[in-house]
Amino acid sequence: MVIGSLVSVFAKDAIHNCFGRIRDKKWGIFGVVPASLLGIASPLCMYGTIPIAASFSRHGMRHDWLAAFMMSSVLLNPQLLFYSTALGGTAMAVRLFSCTLCGIFAGLAVHFAYGKKMFFDFAGFEPRASHDTDPNLVMRFLKNLGRNVRATALYFLIGVLLSALFQRYVPADGFAELFGKRNEGFGVLMAATIGVPLYACGGGTIPLLQQWLFSFLLK
Repeated sequence: MVIGSLVSVFAKDAIHNCFGRIRDKKWGIFGVVPASLLGIASPLCMYGTIPIAASFSRHGMRHDWLAAFMMSSVLLNPQLLFYSTALGGTAMAVRLFSCTLCGIFAGLAVHFAYGKKMFFDFAGFEPRASHDTDPNLVMRFLKNLGRNVRATALYFLIGVLLSALFQRYVPADGFAELFGKRNEGFGVLMAATIGVPLYACGGGTIPLLQQWLFSFLLK
């Protein structure tokens, strides 16, 4: 949370300015790659990303690049990336790689389906006022960290509760068998299906994922 707040307070504007500067680059379709990476670097949540993207659109940003930026920004941000280190370096790398690819594929889909036509309709979206306005940098950081904690703490506790219930009532052997090597295809489908109604923020899923990984190690 501390590192994520540091990025949000001291690097957010630089990241978004960097994305704005690529508008005039002649990268064509390959611009979806840096756009997706900058989306991951952006610390904004989904509700903050859309108004920012609307602002870029009004200044002539290509919509395939916007699609890549928005998709990866919604899926991953610096806070969640740092949270993911609790699952190990491999899990963090998989999350980073897969979210980057999702952003790139979103940009490619918009490019090939719409070409240079407008895909997004941002009418009515205006950039939100920044909360990081305290003239004292230390207080600005502490206020951002407080908002970060409030936004994450409840879901993190829910994740701890779910992992405890899982550890207490779900047999590790049975779970590992269901999602193990014998049922890899079915396990992926089942995991994706369970993930839809079992909503929690990215940080809140960490304890649950830790318990699941522990079950596989026991197996």
